[in-house]
Order: sequence, then structure tokens, then C-alpha cells
Amino acid sequence: MTEQLLKNIALLIDADNTTPAGIDPVLTALAELGQVNIRRAYGNWAKPGLKNWAQITNDYGIRPQQQFDLTKGKNATDMAMTIDALDLLYQGKVDGFGIMSSDSDFTPLVSRLRQDGLVVYGFGSKNRAPQALQTACTRFIDIDALIRDDADDSDTGGKSNAKSDKEPVDEALITLLGKAWRAANRGEDGFARLGEVGQIAGNRSNFDVRNYGYKRLTDMMEALPNFEVQRRNGQSWVKRLR
Repeated sequence: MTEQLLKNIALLIDADNTTPAGIDPVLTALAELGQVNIRRAYGNWAKPGLKNWAQITNDYGIRPQQQFDLTKGKNATDMAMTIDALDLLYQGKVDGFGIMSSDSDFTPLVSRLRQDGLVVYGFGSKNRAPQALQTACTRFIDIDALIRDDADDSDTGGKSNAKSDKEPVDEALITLLGKAWRAANRGEDGFARLGEVGQIAGNRSNFDVRNYGYKRLTDMMEALPNFEVQRRNGQSWVKRLR
């Protein structure tokens, strides 16, 4: 295992604004960053609506953080999470964060963490999370898509489910990928390494292929008629067709 995979990742969960059904696929997604050694879920555990978290916290080694509602109609969960995240930042022992929430209040926190060079993956509902929060994250992954994909894997024994629905790829993303291809080093035949294209696109946007129902960028690019993908010596190469 390389040193890159051993980086220390903190997962902070806003239990009031996310679902426990997403824990397993979220931990799987964060594994690409490193080991999720810090796992905390914040909420007022006296609320009946959070009862489904009880077994989840035990099963996944998540530390419940009790936060009482100090004012009717509001909760202090976001403030507690923010304080803990900044404490972890200043301790200098965390290399990246996962934030499970669709709450816009976490946008300034995410921006602050990224200013210090930390990777921040956001996990929330793309229909509920404001665009500002999604854009602030290094990657914002639709937790509903993760749950659906995880269920497909379970139904097919871990094999790709060819019948599963894919989200349509919008024209803006195709344009982004096309610009990334043009900016990459291309051979005389017009092909560029897909890894370089993905890196350039990732620096310009927070898009994640999992939001569209794909596991890898290669899978999505092969499904798009705008691009041609070739495999050479274990590497994927791509060229824009139209």
C-alpha cells in the first residue's frame, strides 16, 4: 500500500441533513483518499427522527456527538461540526475531509479547509444542496446516486448492472471534457491520456462521474458519442470526435 493511500481522512456527518443508508458507499468513496480514521456524527440523539442512526454508529465505528437544540426550530449541529473541523485542521493531523450534509451553512467551512490545501469531498443530495456548497467542494457526490449504485452492486453480486439507469450527461460537462482534452498533451493522432484529461477537468470543476451512474471516467467517456476511447498498454486514451 502506498503512502498516498495511508493519508488520514476525517468524516464529519450532519445526521439531521443526511441519511444513514449512505454510510457504506460514502466510506468506499473516501477510501480513494486514504483511511477514514476519524468518524463523527452530529445531532440531537433524543430526536425520534435520528433513531435509525443508533445501530449504524456501532456497526461503522462512528462516534456520536450529542448536540442539543438550543433554540426552537434551529439546531447547533453545524456550529459543532465547524468547530471540530477547524480544531482538526489546526492540529495538522488530517489530510482530507468528507462532509455529509446538504446544508448551505457548511459552504464557508469547506472553502476554509480547501484554502489550506485539504481535499474536501461533499456528500449530499444534489437536489437539496445549494450550488455554492457543491462548487466549494473538491468533489460533491450525490449521495442518492451512491446509494442506488451500491444497491445495484448488491443485486448483481458486485458485477456491473447493465440495466441500471444512467443520468444524462449535460452539454456543459461535455464542453468541459472537450476543453480538458484540448489542453492536454495530444499525439499526432489526436489522442490524449485520459488520466491527464480527467485531472485537468477536475481542476476546473467539482464534477464526479458517480453522479451520472458510472464508476470510472473511462466508462462514462466510452458511453459518450462525442469521444473515442482506446486502450493501449494498460492505459486509456481519448479523442474528441464532435
